[in-house]
Formats: sequence, structure tokens, C-alpha cells
Amino acid sequence: MRPLKETLRETIALEGPISVERYMNLCLRHYYATRDPLGAAGDFTTAPEISQMFGELIGLWMLEVWNGMGRPAPCRLVELGPGRGTLMGDLLRATRLLPDFKAAATVHLVETSPSLRQRQQASLASSGFEVEWHDRIEDVPAGPTLLVANEFFDALPVRQFAATDRGWCERLVGLDGERLIFGLRPESEPTLGKPLRLSDILEWPAASIDITGTLAGRLARDGGAALILDYGYWGPAFGDTLQALKSHRPVDPLEEPGEADLTTHVDFHRLAQAAATQGARVHGIVTQGDFLQALGIEARADALKARATPAQAADIDRALARLTERGPTGMGELFKVLAVTQEAIQAVPGLPALPSSS
Repeated sequence: MRPLKETLRETIALEGPISVERYMNLCLRHYYATRDPLGAAGDFTTAPEISQMFGELIGLWMLEVWNGMGRPAPCRLVELGPGRGTLMGDLLRATRLLPDFKAAATVHLVETSPSLRQRQQASLASSGFEVEWHDRIEDVPAGPTLLVANEFFDALPVRQFAATDRGWCERLVGLDGERLIFGLRPESEPTLGKPLRLSDILEWPAASIDITGTLAGRLARDGGAALILDYGYWGPAFGDTLQALKSHRPVDPLEEPGEADLTTHVDFHRLAQAAATQGARVHGIVTQGDFLQALGIEARADALKARATPAQAADIDRALARLTERGPTGMGELFKVLAVTQEAIQAVPGLPALPSSS
């Protein structure tokens, strides 16, 4: 396959600089279409790959919410960006506690990468569930829905605007000779008003807002709940959070387009606003560490260690510490959890309901 960097150079030479949003979109499509990015041999590791406890607790969360919904059948069990299928596999194993759930649930994975679809199919072949794949959430059949999205929204493209004396000017990707560089659109974006502080960066996650609105509208209409776990913050806030990872190390986001994982931090406040405008109820936001502890991860770790070898028990302790680690770079604090539900669901495990004005 032709290197994406060459295609980008030609496109920019012909059309002029492109937005960060378009750059991210082109890079991420190429990236996920051409590799399995997970694990030690890939570029990053997600929580489900660290320990089975993560997916199992989410499976129990799903059972509790389904039970509170009145056990609808059929119920669409959906994952956005399911990686290797590890989370869904662990989740489904936990749901065996309620045999009625298997009779009611139909499994749907929203995934566009052919290589990852193959990994998911292999991972879930022994689950006992039939699995359907879809390119978009809109393609999942209508009906009550339970959905999980773990590290999905961070990989959606965003627009970036820089605060200048002219106003908010969109950040672009252009060329300096053969080298890709960042620049600014000369004219400002009038709809954003005047910045209060020069040099601020504003990120606008249009794709995340659109998908959240679509999902929330579905839940408000058909019933159900969505659980969103990702690294991010409760906005509004300013800052450039665009980052690239290759072989588990940070790299320049412009250095190897399409060959490194590009992400930005999720603004959970904007997701909550998008959901609320569609008539859905929002629950959260809490840190991943607090959420997993509220669901009983320490008790689950103890149960696993009770029948483990000393070496396995040490691995379980390390996984528990990593999933719940505090501090600004610890998964337990950096990652946040938000739920979106139909209005009638007033409480979900591990998450407080947000006031409607939030």
C-alpha cells in the first residue's frame, strides 16, 4: 500500500493546507485498516487487555441495568470500536449469571477495520452468541440497547482552533518543503467569538458530538443505556491534547501519518450536553478507579487470587493496581466514566445521576 505521507503531500500541494480534523480522519482510516494496533507488538494496550476483571465487571453492570429495564427481549448488546473482541468476550462470559439474558441479547459490533473484524470473530467464536458487524451505529437494528464504548471517542477526529489577536483561527496541516507542519487559517472563525487568552487551543469534537446525539436519541426512543469509558476531562477547557503513539512511545503526530495511533482527550461535558439535548439522562462523571471499585473489582481480584498460583496472584495484583492507579497519568484517574440512558432509568451502578442542567 502506498505510504499515506505521499498522498497527504500531493493533496496539500494541490488543494492547500487541510484541517486537523481531516488530517486525523485520513490517518486513522489508514491506520486501523492496515493493522492490529493492540498489545505488546502493537502501539497501545487497553484496559480489557490488562485484565479479564475489567470486562467481567462491565458485564455485571449490563446485567443489572437490563434487569432494571424489565428484561426486554430482544435487547441489542452493542460495542463501539471493539478492538480484538476481548472486552465483549469477558462481558459475555459474566452475563452467564442470568441465563435469560442470552436468550434476549443479540450482539452487534460497530467496526470498520477488516483486520480487527477477523480478530473479533476469532475471539468470540466460542462465546455461544451470534455476532453481527456494522459500519455505523445507525445500522444496528432498532430496539432496547445496552452499549459500551471503551477508548472509542478518543480516536475520533477533532477540529482545533488557536487563540490569536484576530480571533479563533483554525489549525491546519500544511507543507514546508517535504515536511508536514502545523499552521493557521488566516481568517478567524466568527461563530466562536473572541478568545480571552492568546495562545489557547480549543478542540471541537464534532464527530463525537454527532455520534453521542445519535446514540442518545436512540436510547431515548427505544430504551436502554450506554457506558462510555475513555481518557479525558470535564470541560470546558483549553489545550492541545493531540498525541500519537507508536510502539507504546509518544511520537510527533505529523512524523509518520497513518503509521501511529492518533488520539485526543475526550471532553465529557460536551458528550453530556449532546446526550441531554436528545432527551436522554446522563450519569457520572467518575474516575475509572472509583467506578471499578464501586463495582467490586477488589473482591473480584481476591476471588481470582484464591485459586491462582503465586505468580498468577502477583499478575492479578499488578493488573488491579494499573486499572485503578491514581495520579494525573494513572489509568484509574485519567480515565473517566459516563453513562447515557433512557429518561426512565434514574440510577445505574457506580455512577451518580447528573442534574438536568449540567
